[in-house]
Amino acid sequence: MRKSISLVIFYFCVQWLFAQKSENTVSISFNNSSLISALQSVEKKSGLKLFYAEEWIPDKQISKTYTDKPVQDILADLLSDTVINFYILDEEQVILTRNSMIYDRLPEGYFGKQAERTVQSDFEEGESNDAPVFYNTDNNPNREIETVRIGKEKVNNSRKVFQLSGYALDKKTAEPISNLAIISENSGNGVSTNLDGYYEIKLRAGENLISTRSITNENITKRVIIYSDGSLNFNLAESLESLGEVQISSNATKNIDNANTGEEEIDIENIKNIPLVLGERDIMKVATTLPGISTTGEGSAGFNVRGGKADQNLILLDEAVMYNPAHFFGLFSAINPFTTGSATIYKGNIPARYGGRLSSVFDIATKDSDTREFQGEASIGPVTSSLAIQLPVVKEKSGLMLGGRSTYSDWILKSLDEPQLKNSTASFYDGILKYNHEFDKNNKLSTTAYVSDDRFSITSDSIYNYQNRLLTLHYTHRFNDRNRGVLILTNSDYKFNIDYDNNLQDSFESGYHINETEVKFDMKHILSSKHQFDYGVSGKLYNVDPGFIKPLNSESSISDISLSREQGLEAAAWFADNFKVNDELLLSAGIRFSSFTSLGEDQVRLYDSNSPKNDNSVTGYEEYEPNEPIVTYGGPEFRLSARYYILSDLSLKASYNNTYQYIHTLSNNVTVSPTDTYRLSGYHIKPQKANQYSLGLFKNWSTNEIETSIEGYYKTSDNLLDFKTGANLFLNEFVETEVIQGEGKSYGVELLLKKKTGDFNGWFSYSYSRSFLKLAGEFAEEIVNNGEFFASNFDKPHDLSLVTNYKLTQRFSFSANFVYQTGRPITYPTGKYNYGGSEYVLYSQRNQFRIPDYYRLDLSFNLEGNHKLEKLGHTFWNFSVYNVLGRNNPYSVFFVTKDGEVEAKQASIFSIPVPTISFNFQF
Repeated sequence: MRKSISLVIFYFCVQWLFAQKSENTVSISFNNSSLISALQSVEKKSGLKLFYAEEWIPDKQISKTYTDKPVQDILADLLSDTVINFYILDEEQVILTRNSMIYDRLPEGYFGKQAERTVQSDFEEGESNDAPVFYNTDNNPNREIETVRIGKEKVNNSRKVFQLSGYALDKKTAEPISNLAIISENSGNGVSTNLDGYYEIKLRAGENLISTRSITNENITKRVIIYSDGSLNFNLAESLESLGEVQISSNATKNIDNANTGEEEIDIENIKNIPLVLGERDIMKVATTLPGISTTGEGSAGFNVRGGKADQNLILLDEAVMYNPAHFFGLFSAINPFTTGSATIYKGNIPARYGGRLSSVFDIATKDSDTREFQGEASIGPVTSSLAIQLPVVKEKSGLMLGGRSTYSDWILKSLDEPQLKNSTASFYDGILKYNHEFDKNNKLSTTAYVSDDRFSITSDSIYNYQNRLLTLHYTHRFNDRNRGVLILTNSDYKFNIDYDNNLQDSFESGYHINETEVKFDMKHILSSKHQFDYGVSGKLYNVDPGFIKPLNSESSISDISLSREQGLEAAAWFADNFKVNDELLLSAGIRFSSFTSLGEDQVRLYDSNSPKNDNSVTGYEEYEPNEPIVTYGGPEFRLSARYYILSDLSLKASYNNTYQYIHTLSNNVTVSPTDTYRLSGYHIKPQKANQYSLGLFKNWSTNEIETSIEGYYKTSDNLLDFKTGANLFLNEFVETEVIQGEGKSYGVELLLKKKTGDFNGWFSYSYSRSFLKLAGEFAEEIVNNGEFFASNFDKPHDLSLVTNYKLTQRFSFSANFVYQTGRPITYPTGKYNYGGSEYVLYSQRNQFRIPDYYRLDLSFNLEGNHKLEKLGHTFWNFSVYNVLGRNNPYSVFFVTKDGEVEAKQASIFSIPVPTISFNFQF
């Protein structure tokens, strides 16, 4: 008994002495010392010997002071934000380990717990995981597998499952690899990368075999030993091999996964199958077949999104604003589909990095040139020809893309059912040049130049000309795996001219010009698997020449008039967080602060506040020097949206956003005209504002082969610009006397059914929407429709589109396109009256009636060349008939007085079937 007591006392004495030695206190200070130097100093002070490999120790600086601290506490603090653990072996030796820990005992019941483990239980959160991590370094000796350790093992870690995230990048180009499958072979759990190459996957603690699967890049396997949340990037070489039939589905679940409402992407490659007028591929026309996007009529430029005006859409080409994206009176788009890489439309929740428009953003990006080999594509149609080529400049470093289109025939105008247009002529062209250069995997430069030019003559004595010009420069820098920034410089220029020469005394030249220059810096930061930040700043300078007119010759009686230049400065800063609350709930919350300052030089009229603005109510003038601020507007813009998974393939989305728009169009035309002018907000014209609420359900079927969605929205607007009855807007220096600012509201429900793959594919879209305007000023001349809401010019309640494609064989396919729309509103004459001995026409309330409904069916047959690998190029023929039914759809309805009677006339663009053939060749 005494002997046992003596042994126990001896044991506790040894333990006490060891504890005293291991908890030996040290006082030490570091001033900007390296971590290795700090560890060496701890060795000298404590008398302990530290064993480690120097390559494990990260290059970091230490500036800390410790006073009478135990050695293990100092080591724990120094190594806290590294993957290094330590173990005090005895009184004189400390072993440092990377990632893992050294255990001197196993937890109680360890072997019993191990026997009960299953793969399924590994992914059940919340259970304690106090067991050490073991892994077999010879898991499969027949294949070489790189072992990667992630994170740092900790004592009593309660988590069994960790999250691994990162990017998949092309090894040569550093471009993101989208739709790459990343699979855990242990559990069968798998994910795919998004458009940025980003992925997130859950892994159980310890050893995991991770494999990549792709048909465009090499497939690799890594042994990942994970101890905590961490990141791992995949840099994969391109892998090309001969394959049989393969279907690639990119971002198959994006429609239900992301938080944005009202987001649409256009498949640029497959629009070639959609039968459109004159066989032309047209991104904008395809966009109008999607729910919530419509036009005021056939052949009209511009489009209306969720009840908004045409000027409320922001059209971006490589981040530069395009003011008029249409050719040939709106029959063709000014965007070349052969040089376009992607097109994304935001019509619900608009991300915080975009601003300046109320209704939508069309973000269109051109392709990067191939840097390895020469390639191109050409098209010949009945009206236009197109060519796009890609030229490597420095092998696998830089490339140049050139694209151009031009028209060569006026025959289409000759066939129109409109006497005035039969004698007209028209021509247009557009060209684009893009250079992209990769300095290294972290630095990339691209620059784009674009120009389009239209020239047409409606009558023999008038020539109209309008031109877009864009310049952009993008410099992208990847700071590290989690931070990437883009510096963007853009310049946009739009102008039009009218030459009227009838050899009489009223010959003149008139024109308009707007130019804007923007600098933007956009940053993206991945804080963790739950938070992804997007923030930045931008500044934009506007220069507007509102218009001029001057005589063409000395005999002309036209006076030389030039309106004063307008200048404005728009600035913005934004911050957004894509916050993954849990596996079901994703929030996207952003705020954008924008401001606009109208700048001098200007002379501002002051009016009597008790009278309507006109020449008779002027009380004085206020002078502003060049670049002097005249008035400033602005405020916060909130961008909030959320996605909640009801089921794995069914999500509910909701959003709210408010927006400011500081630029307006001046036009009393129903449809967009090339001669519409833009004016800036100023002393008398306030910026437009809007609030939009959206709610929708998004569901995928048949393993993501079919997408369905139903989405509703409600939008209110303020300070919408309209015109007084009989307004004169042309070269009006004091335009505030001719316009009214009112409020608007719109609401609707949108339905989309899309089948993306298979021999039979396409989509069906239907929108029920209403759009109203209210003009109720303080004075009688500022009140329309008794100050009550009335239908806007583009209010078309029912809008239905059906786009289908059936692949008969690998080479032969049929396509069809059907469109139905409610007729747009119109103001009709309802009677006549006599006043002062003269007869006048009495009109209805504004937009009280509607023109006839619109519907159209188009059919096409598509013939692809054979699919042999060894051939000069790939061909594609399109045989289409536009308006198969020969429907005489009204373009406009107008009224003329003949022999004292008012007669209604209808103008149509295509009142007969229009057959076309187009040929495409890829090389």
